[in-house]
Amino acid sequence: MHEIILFTLALHVLSGVFWGGSTFVMARTGKFPGRLVGSQIGASVVAIFSGGALFLLLHAGTPGTAERVLGVGATAAILAAVTQAIVVGRAARMLPLVTPEKIAGLESRMAVGQRVAAPLLALTIVCMATARFI
Repeated sequence: MHEIILFTLALHVLSGVFWGGSTFVMARTGKFPGRLVGSQIGASVVAIFSGGALFLLLHAGTPGTAERVLGVGATAAILAAVTQAIVVGRAARMLPLVTPEKIAGLESRMAVGQRVAAPLLALTIVCMATARFI
């Protein structure tokens, strides 16, 4: 059981660091490497499912304050992932299909999606970091 928790935790941390880090960088710079968006969405899926598995493995029983704080963080992460999949993912898929004049509009839409997701992921990180101590 200990090995399963360690493996799941490693998946969660590695995918979460990539997801959050790439989101913060793209939200700040407005630079959108096309291939990175798919990897980012994939990392969000891994982070969310591994986080759910960790919650089930480590937080059985009656939910307390820590579990509620983690629930807020999980909700924020899911909202960030949905925002990125709908706004950023859709715009990224359209990039190769539009004329060069319309690329700036799509990149602007992608920036908005990343800028909405970034504070949600920051809230998620704060919830994970503090849940144990609340």
